[in-house]
Amino acid sequence: QVHLVESGGGSVQTGGSLRLSCAASGYTYSTACMGWFRQAPGKEREGVANIYILGDSTHYADSVKGRFTISRDNAKNTLYLQMNSLKPEDTAMYYCVATLSALPCPNNPAMYKYWGQGTQVTVSS
Repeated sequence: QVHLVESGGGSVQTGGSLRLSCAASGYTYSTACMGWFRQAPGKEREGVANIYILGDSTHYADSVKGRFTISRDNAKNTLYLQMNSLKPEDTAMYYCVATLSALPCPNNPAMYKYWGQGTQVTVSS
């Protein structure tokens, strides 16, 4: 079992930055693929970014490319999402996810076994 706890969400104005963190505990050998999903009210869950355990394979949604950076510190069992140039459309609940998977890391939320409880990001115009 893997337990994921997100932090770092909050409210910022357009153009601002936030850094989300996700601390993993438990059987962290099951976290080969980790990532972030988000869901805004009335919208479907959207994959934001994912990263493989070696950190050499990342994937981003087109909507965040060039603005968001995903990274992980395996020694600390922590996943990060640096979000810059934030837009109102980035407003959502952000969820940390993890699963044991070979490359490529999945983009389908159903393929992720472990989920955090989420952290809210609100971007005002």
